[in-house]
Amino acid sequence: MFSKIQINKSTENYSQQIEQIKDKLNNADAVVIGAGAGLSASAGFTYSGERFYKHFSDFAEKYGITDMYSGGFMVMRYPPEVFWAYWSRFISINRYEKAPKPVYDDLLKIVKNKNYFVLTTNVDHQFQMAGFDKERLFYTQGDYGLFQCSVPCHDKTYDNYDAVISMIEQQENMKVPSDQIPHCPVCGKPMTMNLRSDDKFVEDEGWHRAAERYNSFINENKSKNIVYLELGVGGNTPGIIKYPFWQLTAQNKNAVYACVNLGESYCPDEIVDQSVCVNSDIGKVIKDLGE
Repeated sequence: MFSKIQINKSTENYSQQIEQIKDKLNNADAVVIGAGAGLSASAGFTYSGERFYKHFSDFAEKYGITDMYSGGFMVMRYPPEVFWAYWSRFISINRYEKAPKPVYDDLLKIVKNKNYFVLTTNVDHQFQMAGFDKERLFYTQGDYGLFQCSVPCHDKTYDNYDAVISMIEQQENMKVPSDQIPHCPVCGKPMTMNLRSDDKFVEDEGWHRAAERYNSFINENKSKNIVYLELGVGGNTPGIIKYPFWQLTAQNKNAVYACVNLGESYCPDEIVDQSVCVNSDIGKVIKDLGE
């Protein structure tokens, strides 16, 4: 559909872009937030550096792991007792703790009284922890807080808070007791996280309800004055948020595509006149939009 993708080299300065987005949000009939990993990174959910070594220095020393993301793959080669010692810590700090910086809280202040919906590939639950309406959220890629059968033998997910806390409390020397390893209550096979990484991802009843609510929201508002506010979406899975936002903007002359992403803020030629692309830190932009 789009002939060429270009960086939107707007002549407007940062303050002009902020005022432009503010104006569009104030006059919008609906706002769709598309959130990627960059939003959580801006909120302080970094997977390397000081935060990594604070929680995983022992894994770094013994197994040569240098960041949380690659570590999640590296521990797959080790026994399940080691795997779950790592992943229980990972889930605890990246799902059950609130982000260090108030970026999600600031974002809620901007949209809480508006007709909004959130589509996100993030799996860290930060929208709900900040107080966003659960009925206005669609987590397309899963949730660190849910287990599913690794086969899977059935389409159901399970809250993992109690299991995760128990594994953290009982692990020693980077291993959990064997009886703490989660198994499917139906077939007995190992459990895994409800994360979309292959065709074994479970789309449970809650996932389908959220998908229906999101699709209904889009259909009801796609011809109105609508702002597609994209925050921190990279190029890994552009077909989920970025490309649909571009297409929906192109199909509606009253739509605005606002992209905020440090280093990756761009749009196609076809919607340049309907777009505001801000190349800056998301947390700063959100704070300034709320002032």
